[in-house]
Amino acid sequence: MFIHVCPLPVIERTLLSGAATHLLSVMGPRDMIDPWPGIERHRHLRVIVNDIVEPGEGLVMAEAHHIEQIVDFTKDWAANATGGEQNLLIHCWAGISRSTATAYIALCALNKNATETQAAETLRAAAPFARPNLRLVGLADTVLGRKGRMVGAIEALGDGQWQATGQPFRLPAILEAG
Repeated sequence: MFIHVCPLPVIERTLLSGAATHLLSVMGPRDMIDPWPGIERHRHLRVIVNDIVEPGEGLVMAEAHHIEQIVDFTKDWAANATGGEQNLLIHCWAGISRSTATAYIALCALNKNATETQAAETLRAAAPFARPNLRLVGLADTVLGRKGRMVGAIEALGDGQWQATGQPFRLPAILEAG
């Protein structure tokens, strides 16, 4: 089982390659995609939030209920994946901030025995350009009861390589306990 991450422009190519059976979209209200043809509705979670860390007029700020949706969807996907044949694709607009934060949240939710640092380092190794949205990570830290360790691990990574748009990458859904 793998978690694939990509920017919006390459979703179709990624899905057509057979990389994923489940889709998790994290986009703002103006940019959110329609339910994806070929993906059953219950296999496509659409989380509507803007890529912000502070409130802004007309923007949707992530809240705890968004994180709970992500965690529930991710756990349901992992619990029902058959023989590792079902993979999850997470995307946002650029594949750098919201989607990488969501992938990190998924790793932490699925790997209770792995450390937050291990999950963060796995993310950075796969995506040197990742700059996970700290609002999403901070909320997940609380929802998952990680006591600030998720935020600390992401902050310890630093900014990473600068890119305007991320590249597709994948992570193992299950990490070895570290």
